[in-house]
Amino acid sequence: MSQEQGYLIADIKKILPHRYPFLLVDRILSIKEGSNPANREGRILTAIKNVTANEEFFNGHFPHNPIMPGVLILEAMAQAGALANHSATNPDMEFMIASIKDAKFRKPVVPGDQLVLTAHIAKDKGKMKKINCTAQVDGHIVAEAQVLAVAQPR
Repeated sequence: MSQEQGYLIADIKKILPHRYPFLLVDRILSIKEGSNPANREGRILTAIKNVTANEEFFNGHFPHNPIMPGVLILEAMAQAGALANHSATNPDMEFMIASIKDAKFRKPVVPGDQLVLTAHIAKDKGKMKKINCTAQVDGHIVAEAQVLAVAQPR
């Protein structure tokens, strides 16, 4: 993966086990390391999810007023957290949500929006990770949550 080109979908598929329709990150824009590169704490990943009218979930949520379900926005933020946790020197990891804390949804996400996902690893305690996540559209926060996740080798 080349930092100059960004991380493309093919790179993301090498890291995440998710596939259509549940792969909810389209591109990684940047990864900034924390103050201690030996630990993931402080690492910040920024990624995007392009929201299109062709998404399956818009057929039922809601046909007359399509809105991206909040649970899928949370999943996109958690997937960004899993990508932030990735290290080329470690084995492939399963990354499972243990809890969601302080989730807030501030504005609906609709077809045509581009979610800019930010995942900041606040705590890295071995298998347990605390990740502060936000989703923005046009520079405005549309959702935020703290994700507690368990990472273990596949």
